[in-house]
Amino acid sequence: MTNGNPDSDGGLTPSEQAVLDDIEEQNIDFLRLQFTDILGTVKNVSIPAHQAKKAFTEGIYFDGSSIEGFVRIQESDMRLDPDPDTFAVLPWRSNGEGGSARLICDVVDREGNAFDGGPRQVLKSVLDQAAEMGYTVSIGPEPEFFLFEKDEDGNATTRPHDTGGYFDLAPKDLASDIRREIIFTLEDMGFEIEASHHEVADGQHEINFKYDDALTAADNIATFRAVVRAVAEQNDIHATFMPKPIGEINGSGMHSHISLFDEDGNNAFADDGDEFNLSETAYQFMGGVLEHAPAFTAVTNPTVNSYKRLVPGYEAPVYIAWSDVNRSALIRVPDAAGVSARFEIRSPDPSCNPYLALAAVIASGLDGIERSVDPGSSVREDIYEFDEAKRAEYGIDTLPGSLGEAVTALENDEVVSDALGEHVAEKFVEAKRQEFGEYKASVSEWEEERYLETF
Repeated sequence: MTNGNPDSDGGLTPSEQAVLDDIEEQNIDFLRLQFTDILGTVKNVSIPAHQAKKAFTEGIYFDGSSIEGFVRIQESDMRLDPDPDTFAVLPWRSNGEGGSARLICDVVDREGNAFDGGPRQVLKSVLDQAAEMGYTVSIGPEPEFFLFEKDEDGNATTRPHDTGGYFDLAPKDLASDIRREIIFTLEDMGFEIEASHHEVADGQHEINFKYDDALTAADNIATFRAVVRAVAEQNDIHATFMPKPIGEINGSGMHSHISLFDEDGNNAFADDGDEFNLSETAYQFMGGVLEHAPAFTAVTNPTVNSYKRLVPGYEAPVYIAWSDVNRSALIRVPDAAGVSARFEIRSPDPSCNPYLALAAVIASGLDGIERSVDPGSSVREDIYEFDEAKRAEYGIDTLPGSLGEAVTALENDEVVSDALGEHVAEKFVEAKRQEFGEYKASVSEWEEERYLETF
């Protein structure tokens, strides 16, 4: 169950031994063994650093029945298998006497097999499928978030921390110092930050980190959310990745740039002779993404609140189409060629489980390649201005309008369901059906204000 080839002395791989050396050199006292549940919530088991070798060679047991969507009580014994390549010191936990570090783990069942209900394993399985087809997958995520003030009792509010707008500078962008602190923390943990800026809405921000292979990208998204919230908390500010915390302003998305590379390291999406610099493989992958978009939306936009963002008029995609010039379509093709050729999927939001979301999108694209799916023509007009008849003329469908619709689409899509695996698909649908049912049974403040005195 160890990663790579163990040496002949201690039963450790070179990368695992390097982690032990780092623990000693950097005076690490505790290790956080990190993983996520099916809903994407980061979980961790904390162990003394001197247990690191045991963690690598024997694994660390935990109660899987206590984790959302994992196993029943009679199947509760599970193990965490740390990935040594994910070792990172936690800067906000470091001090003169000792610090903490984190290792992201795969989940292993009692027989020592990779647990098919583990979200990281789900993504690995889809990436194995891509590898069998001769591809590796590159992802460049762009997660957005809000910073809100707290009340006098320390509870989160929806009062934005600043009143800045898109690309504003101080004094309107009061959070520039917090963003800088987040960036320094991420860089200390090995991130390569490309850009950061204030987003359109008050209190809204975006920090972009360099594209990476899909598994590392998913790990990075999970780490990014933890770092943002930890640094905000240190500044007595609440950070949230809720897609639409305030009505009638832009919500937070997680636009994701995607490309495939072949076994020779060439960008399989690139064709400099094409109008959009995209290859036939890229178009087929895009076709699969568009075809399966209703189903994977349940995974990339997994909360009731996600569908308050996916409405016309707030720069979020609603329509299943692609374009190179406007942002009303699900997919946008940026002006990039050669090694940078790619397209951007604009629907995902940062509340998603990154492992499951990327697995669902990638599996959709791979199915497109296998079946040579045609994505249709680019739509260069603003689809927001189309009426229903014109959308029908162009053959443009819409994304699901609610979590309930999206879950139904997921249940009816064999490709996306198979990518998640029987265990995850069943548990995910069960959890989301319950969530949507609770939402339908609730009465909102809007309904009270609208109807209480009218009827």
